[in-house]
Amino acid sequence: MLPLNTLPFVDLIMTDGTEYFEYLKGRSRLGLFYRRFWLYPRIARHLRGRALDVGCGIGDMLRYRKDTIGVDINPATINWCRSQGLDARLMQIDTLPFESATFDSVILDNVLEHLTEPGPLLREIARVLVPGGNLVIGVPGKMGYTADPDHKRFYDEAALIQFGGELGYRLVTTFHTPFRSRWLDSNASPYCLYGVFTND
Repeated sequence: MLPLNTLPFVDLIMTDGTEYFEYLKGRSRLGLFYRRFWLYPRIARHLRGRALDVGCGIGDMLRYRKDTIGVDINPATINWCRSQGLDARLMQIDTLPFESATFDSVILDNVLEHLTEPGPLLREIARVLVPGGNLVIGVPGKMGYTADPDHKRFYDEAALIQFGGELGYRLVTTFHTPFRSRWLDSNASPYCLYGVFTND
């Protein structure tokens, strides 16, 4: 069997999801500490009201921020979230199981780079987002992008802003985590770029 980090992402999530679930559960304590005390507070300041975490994984953001619902296409991660008392729903590819205009904010954290054709999902997100709602998109830096063989498209800041504009979103701001750094961009897998957009 191939090492987990060499398995195609789609193979991990399109079976019963168990292997991908175990991959997510293998996070380090340092990584969890970083997300809980540095990353999620930075993301959360751009969220308001009822939020949707698309690609919620094992529910770390759902645990961190109240009034946040998660969706994922992986049954194993959804079952895990529910066993932890978190509100998570199974979704079909490019189809969100919610009525239109039901969320004030949407998070798409380290998902966009996995999509060959992201337009359908982004249009579906626009459908469930209220007018004037916020969309927070996080993508990996150079090192993080090359670390996963399933990544389909690299987004630098200009490309992410252009992509949001093409879909009718207006840029509010961008930020880098843990902070803007060319060195970290090329040498640290957790380094990410975030764009905050609105559909007003």
